[in-house]
Amino acid sequence: MKATVLVRLKPEVLDPQGDAVRRALTVLGFEGVRDVRIGKLVEIEIEGAADPASLKDKLGKMSDELLANPVIEDYEIRIG
Repeated sequence: MKATVLVRLKPEVLDPQGDAVRRALTVLGFEGVRDVRIGKLVEIEIEGAADPASLKDKLGKMSDELLANPVIEDYEIRIG
């Protein structure tokens, strides 16, 4: 089964990489870009057909322990 974990900085955390990309887009002539936030996408292939609830719990534990920093990042789990 395939799952995706989207990890993003919490809204209140500054994103210097996103700011640099926003400024670069303006320099390149892309007007109207107000904000850019950088995150990461983690695709995971898991063996076996676990029920969606237990799989989501397992992915949540993976995210809390390794994939995301819960102090400064939020994550979203998508299964399928």
